[in-house]
Amino acid sequence: MALETPIAFCIFNRPALTQQVLEVIAQVKPRRLLVIGDGARADRPDETALVNQTREIIKKVNWDCDVQVNYAAQNMGCKKRIATGLDWAFQQSEELIILEDDCLPDLSFFSYCSELLTRYRNDDRVMMISGDNFQPKQRTQNSYYFSRWAHIWGWASWRRAWEHFDMEISTWPLAKANHSLRAAFSSDREYQDWEPILDRQFAGEIDTWDFPWQYACWANHGLSIIPERNLISNIGFGRDATHTIDPESHLANRPTTSIGKLVHPTLILPNHKADQFTLEQIFSPMLSPQPSVPKPKWYRRLMPSRKAA
Repeated sequence: MALETPIAFCIFNRPALTQQVLEVIAQVKPRRLLVIGDGARADRPDETALVNQTREIIKKVNWDCDVQVNYAAQNMGCKKRIATGLDWAFQQSEELIILEDDCLPDLSFFSYCSELLTRYRNDDRVMMISGDNFQPKQRTQNSYYFSRWAHIWGWASWRRAWEHFDMEISTWPLAKANHSLRAAFSSDREYQDWEPILDRQFAGEIDTWDFPWQYACWANHGLSIIPERNLISNIGFGRDATHTIDPESHLANRPTTSIGKLVHPTLILPNHKADQFTLEQIFSPMLSPQPSVPKPKWYRRLMPSRKAA
């Protein structure tokens, strides 16, 4: 049976990875495929050919599918291209399943997203559905839990949630001045650690769209859905990646497992133990002010030293 929920597929310059992910998408035969692509960088003359090769792969779609493309003529960068691309995609559809070219999904990811998009369609407390699980063990007896963290390596959402997205996080100075975002954090220390990141995001010093999306979720008291089984494997870690450049990362190439028939939670509340693990194991190395704590390579790529300035 063809997948009714439209898929937004973000591609760039990696034809081999794009082919792998498209082969999985082809198995569920979505009726609509919205493709977002960035242009080649001017200082990389070899990239034009790779971008063109990647776009050619989309032409191989051979099932009954309405394929729409939104390709940039010049390079826009990760932040602006994904943000404007999703703006366009959500203009085409009220709800979307979203995949990037390095996010290889388990087949059950699609039915999981579709069912939950329907279930929480009108519940403003829920802003997104993630396919990622980084936990060391199952946290509940249900198929998923709620979280304050927005994991975006394969996810789904609604237009009504994306409307809160602001690429420039323009409300941050006011939120910082009156401490209105404090309630989104588990401690004053955690809030203080995120302040410089949001400062630099507001200043335009970080070329990523996912921090503004996380900010939108926090600012609107929005929760994410996290599956109890990992449904997405990020296969794109390496030198040719934009941010995930460390192939030895414990987050790279994580195995996936089918989620099966969904068992739904009774309460819509964040799982604090799971969120604390995410903070300590994923974000704490990034947030630690101690020079002795090495920062992950992806963080150093996003947050280069200011010494040169």
